[in-house]
Amino acid sequence: MGSPGRETLKRCIGVSRDQHAVDFCIANGENAAGGFGLTAQTAQEMFDAGVDFITSGNHIFDKREFRPHLDSSERVIRPANYPPGAPGRGSAVVSVNGAAVGVINIMGRTFMPPVDDPFRVVDAELDQLQGRTNIVIVDVHAEATSEKIALARYLDGRVSVIYGTHTHVQTADEQILPGGSAYVTDVGMTGPTEGVIGMEAAAVIDRFTIGFSERFSVQKGGTKQFCAAVVRIDAGSGRATEIKRIFQRGIA
Repeated sequence: MGSPGRETLKRCIGVSRDQHAVDFCIANGENAAGGFGLTAQTAQEMFDAGVDFITSGNHIFDKREFRPHLDSSERVIRPANYPPGAPGRGSAVVSVNGAAVGVINIMGRTFMPPVDDPFRVVDAELDQLQGRTNIVIVDVHAEATSEKIALARYLDGRVSVIYGTHTHVQTADEQILPGGSAYVTDVGMTGPTEGVIGMEAAAVIDRFTIGFSERFSVQKGGTKQFCAAVVRIDAGSGRATEIKRIFQRGIA
C-alpha cells in the first residue's frame, strides 16, 4: 500500500523468504503506486525487494502510463475476467527451480466493478494451463467473503492455492480444503497500520459522514504492518500440504 507498503516490503521480505525457505513470492501490487495502481518504477522496486511475480485487481488500470506495460510484462498480470481487449493477460506460467507454476488472477463481481463471470473465466484459464503444470496459484480479488469461499470450494482439488485479496484486512481462516487446495479468504495488507485500510482516516470518515471528501491519500505516519501467507506445495501432485499466515505489526 503506497510507499509505506513498499518500504515495509523491503524490510521484511528477505527475512521471511530466508526463514520459510520460499521458492516463489507473489505480491498483489495494485495499490503500490500512491495507493492507486502500479507503475513500471514501483513494480521494479517490488521485484528488487524480492518479489518474483505481481498480481493485481480493480486498480490496475488507474495509472494510464502503465497500461502498455501490461501487454509486454511477463511478471505482472491483471484479473482474467476483464473484457476482451483490455491490456495485459490474466494468467501466466513461470519456471520456479525447474518446475512450472501457473498463476491466475480473477476478480469477484459482488460490490466490484462489472466484469465477466469469475467461475466461467477461471475454468477457461485452467483449460489453457492444462498439461502445462499441475501447480496453480489463484489470486481472487474480491470484496465479498462468500464469493471468495464459493470460488475456493469450486476450485478445490483443481488448483494448489486459492488466496483472497482486496479488503486489506487479513483473515484467520487459513486451511487445507478437503481436495488438497490451500485457502485463506484475505492475505491482508502490507503498509500503514493507522488510518483506514491504508488511507488517512479523515477523508474516509468525511466520505461516510457527509457524503463527500477530499481525495484519499495514503497514511504516511505511524506504524506499519507486513501481511503474507506461506504455502508448502507437493511438486509431484500439485496439492498443498501446509499453509501459515504471517502478520507482523508495530513496524516503525
